[in-house]
Amino acid sequence: MHARGGLGAAVVTALLVQTVISGGTYLVAKRALAEVPVATLVLWRFLLSGAVFSLLVALLPGPTLPPRRAIPATFLLGLLAGPLNQGLFFAGLQRSTASHAALLYALTPIGVYAYSVLRGRESPSARAGLGLLLALAGALVLLLAHGLRALHGVFVGDVLILGAVSAWVVYTAEGKAFIGEHGALRATAWSMIAGALWLVPLAPWVLRPELVVGASGLVKGAIAYLALLTSVVSYLLWYWALGRTDASKVAVFSNLQPVATALAAWLVLGEHIGWEVGVGGALVLAGVRLTSSAPPVPPPSPMSRAG
Repeated sequence: MHARGGLGAAVVTALLVQTVISGGTYLVAKRALAEVPVATLVLWRFLLSGAVFSLLVALLPGPTLPPRRAIPATFLLGLLAGPLNQGLFFAGLQRSTASHAALLYALTPIGVYAYSVLRGRESPSARAGLGLLLALAGALVLLLAHGLRALHGVFVGDVLILGAVSAWVVYTAEGKAFIGEHGALRATAWSMIAGALWLVPLAPWVLRPELVVGASGLVKGAIAYLALLTSVVSYLLWYWALGRTDASKVAVFSNLQPVATALAAWLVLGEHIGWEVGVGGALVLAGVRLTSSAPPVPPPSPMSRAG
């Protein structure tokens, strides 16, 4: 039995490693997209990570396959996490920058809050509403910094990434009960395997093994990084930490990711850190922090609504 609430050295170390892996995802994906098409990269990522997760659930104690009643939810979550989230993410990242992508993904907690309010699972609060407005203002700064005439470039990329964030928001919100019922490891494994199964029918056209085999060593390493470190190790570290401390304390570490990504993109990829990254990033992170620190407000009971 582990004590919850504290941030011991092991938990902090795990979360810092997870932050570094997640921040590196944007960089290695950007590098891989220079040689590998979007659909091919998404397929290889899910085939490899799906194979690893299949091995994990087969070897660890517990059910290997989801129960029959959970199969529809499994495939819905797989569609959200796989073709929708990752397809839009890679397509957007190809046109945008790693810094923009990381900052837009920082909107995830805001999106989960807004989705929960719209579904009636949580009541709105003034503090969280202010955070939502700040984060949206930051997203607009990122989107419009280059002008509406840049519709062929960064603007389109950022819009596609926002679509990916939306899919991830729904996956996170709708997967909460699924994770509570089946456990974080199996819920994640089954949804990632389902994501791979959604993509398998595209294999004859987009697998392109000759292209991947003939790619540079950097690209092969990037594919392995995305499939093994991002999709497997990063998830496991995140949920391991969640099992040992409060979710609110774990979530704070996600605010480090956009900063780490922007600095790494500047150092490694030579990406220019424009004024919109500083201004938009500050607004997004302030909004996320404000919303995350707002105490949850349960929805009114049916009786109170009727009265």
